[in-house]
Amino acid sequence: MASSSQTNVSKPGRRFRSSDKGRSRIGDITRQITLDGAISEERRLNRSRRGTIFLGIAAVAVAGAFAAALFGIPVRTYLGQDEAMAERTDQLTKLEAVNADLEAEVARLRTDDGIREAAREELGYVQQGEQRTSIVDNDVVPTVLPVGWPYDLVTGIVALRTNGPDTVVAPVASTGG
Repeated sequence: MASSSQTNVSKPGRRFRSSDKGRSRIGDITRQITLDGAISEERRLNRSRRGTIFLGIAAVAVAGAFAAALFGIPVRTYLGQDEAMAERTDQLTKLEAVNADLEAEVARLRTDDGIREAAREELGYVQQGEQRTSIVDNDVVPTVLPVGWPYDLVTGIVALRTNGPDTVVAPVASTGG
């Protein structure tokens, strides 16, 4: 079989001109075609200049909002972290001081003297040969009570304890119904 330099595939009939350079070939397909088969003129989306300006301003506003969301808010949050860090550092310093005090107390309580002292304070521990004396503050207790059955008895007891047994207080007669 001999090789042939000819093919049976036909070439397109239209040749492109030099003025077609840079023009999209797809544009021919996407343009509207009228009923008579002619390609109609390109239509502008917005014919007035005012509408074009409005679209431009809207585009700038959308771009500004997008930039603020991506850059403005995170930068503001980043700069606000300095104040939060200072506050947390102050809290940490205070907590470390409290921890140091607690560690010192634990170290003191691990000694024999610390154990004895804690037992005396918390449990009322008394060593041999010592005598325990409890001193209680005498808080002023109100002694004015209503008149009636259980209160008359309590009033008499309080009067005996405050005035002594030599003083006899006559019970108040209550009128019962």
